[in-house]
Amino acid sequence: MASETRRAGLGMMLLFWLLLIGLGTWWWQGWLQERENPNADLAQMATGGPLTLERNPAGHFVATGRINGEPVEFLLDTGATYVAVPAELADRLDLERQREVWFSTANGRARGHLTTLDEVGLGGLTASEVRGSISKGLSGEQALLGMSFLGRFDIAISGERMTLQVPTGSAADG
Repeated sequence: MASETRRAGLGMMLLFWLLLIGLGTWWWQGWLQERENPNADLAQMATGGPLTLERNPAGHFVATGRINGEPVEFLLDTGATYVAVPAELADRLDLERQREVWFSTANGRARGHLTTLDEVGLGGLTASEVRGSISKGLSGEQALLGMSFLGRFDIAISGERMTLQVPTGSAADG
């Protein structure tokens, strides 16, 4: 009887520790993701006023948006000419590869393709017929949100925040 009670006690203690470690891992993973992309909740924002983004600890503006209705994590890059999409992500999004071109990047010259994105959205801001590039040189699932999208909006950066808004008297769509 005592050995059965002891075995049950050890089993419950093991279950407690497994549960505690599992919950801790789940919480830690969520904390790391929120830290890397503090703007992840922007994908659900309604259209409207200005959009304000927060820098992540690395000093980058990372946000979740949409390409052709599909969720995509963006690294906002005012130095990029186009919305640059890694080849694997382009395949998943079924993007059409147009003319093959060479790009000058921070890492040197890279071969890729031009494409046209039907719609790009970030928060409540959207734009249609956005020029993009597909590059084998990029890896992962994160796209660079370049000036072919960002240039359609007024951009203000102050400290740890970037604000995007539709220019007064114009529509960004187009």
